[in-house]
Amino acid sequence: MNRKLKNTFALLGVLILLGVLGFSYIYIFQNPSLKDKTAELGSLKALSYDPNVLNKLLKEKMLKAAKLDSILSARKFNIPKNLSSLKFYDFLNQLNSRLSEKAKFNIEFLTQKTDKEFFYFDYRVSGYGSYNDLFQLIYGIEESKELKKITKLNLSNYVLAPDNEEPEFLINFTMNVSIYFSSNDRYATETYSENKLNAPKLYDIFYPLIRTEIPPNTQSLLDVQGAQLLALVPDGAFLAGARGNSFLLIEGDEVYLGYLTTIDYKWKKVTFVLNKGGVVETVVLYLDKSLRK
Repeated sequence: MNRKLKNTFALLGVLILLGVLGFSYIYIFQNPSLKDKTAELGSLKALSYDPNVLNKLLKEKMLKAAKLDSILSARKFNIPKNLSSLKFYDFLNQLNSRLSEKAKFNIEFLTQKTDKEFFYFDYRVSGYGSYNDLFQLIYGIEESKELKKITKLNLSNYVLAPDNEEPEFLINFTMNVSIYFSSNDRYATETYSENKLNAPKLYDIFYPLIRTEIPPNTQSLLDVQGAQLLALVPDGAFLAGARGNSFLLIEGDEVYLGYLTTIDYKWKKVTFVLNKGGVVETVVLYLDKSLRK
């Protein structure tokens, strides 16, 4: 075999080897990557990048999001996302405007805890106020749109008795409040609107029926205890107090702790009804025989 033929066969062998190597590289090494790229290209071709179509899809998504948000907004309670620990202070400051001037309270942040897939801040709220102040505070916390729960509540009586003023029967309270929030917005709403937090007025079940504290006589009214009936006149009854002050009263006039209810000209007497700390008494004063005409 001559040299020229040998070179021809050598080149043919090299060509066949290169073909085998190229085929192996394409179908063995590159084939999986080609399949992935082909699938990705098919998915990209399936999407339309027409601006009109994209705007239409955007409007549909926005309508769906607004519908879902309205459903969440219609729920009585929501759980906000990533709540600030300072927001509860602002909430109670706003709620404080619904309380009377006698109500006072302090807020203390305790800790942050987890409850299943939720988180919550734990606060301690302590202070005093009237029964309706306390009820308004509890009502506002429990009925708030963003979920808040009172987990512990301690109550005790508190009597506020300033000098020369009528005593106030208040309530000392200490409560633990949990404020819930989440790491996602599944339970939150974009259009947040607070619930109505005006609590109805209730009868004060803590107000004592019988009280040892009696309001002072700040209006200088007739104190029936120690008073004397001096005369019965056509215009009413003339009486003297224990300190020598004189009073001309008619039926229905107010006296210290009560009222003058009856003037009896026939039997020469006057009748008072007094409320002494919840104990109602009837007091009758007669005209002294030495003063009768």
